[in-house]
Amino acid sequence: MSVWKRISSIIKSKSQKPEPAPALAVHPLELTTVGDILSIDLEEYIVTGKVSYFDRGYPPHRFAYYVQNGRKIDCLIVEKGRMMDCFLCEFLEGSLDDPNDVPTKLVLDGETTFELEYNGKDVTRTEGNTDFRNGDDVLLWRYFANQELHFFLQWQDGKFIALQGNRIPTAEIKRLQSTTTTVKK
Repeated sequence: MSVWKRISSIIKSKSQKPEPAPALAVHPLELTTVGDILSIDLEEYIVTGKVSYFDRGYPPHRFAYYVQNGRKIDCLIVEKGRMMDCFLCEFLEGSLDDPNDVPTKLVLDGETTFELEYNGKDVTRTEGNTDFRNGDDVLLWRYFANQELHFFLQWQDGKFIALQGNRIPTAEIKRLQSTTTTVKK
């Protein structure tokens, strides 16, 4: 091979830059942080806490946003899958003592019957004001009564959290990102 062919092949190889790897698509709801404003079904909430749920070694697949409107605190649950499933829930009072006693069928107020749809175990990562600790295992149960009405039960270190809510179309949730400014001295 001649010197000129070698030089031309080096120049050609340097001029052809490799294409960057495509970035993974991230839904804006996954980027929501404490202090952001969420407009949900035409009501505005401030995010006061965030819980990210994940399996060890994998990215988060479920998020719980503690959202506040006035004095009322609700929870927006976002689950990743083929589609984003969103549920706006209110906290319920009640008590269970043992996670082994969680039933597969729940009857609320003697009217609505919920069937167990999913249960599992995840690890939490928390920000802001939440009911959970960072880095601990949490047990989850998800129930459904119909296409829109759902019931969630979560257990971590002896404490149960119960939520009841409705499925919200993702298109009805808008995010306004908070801006933080730093003052220089």
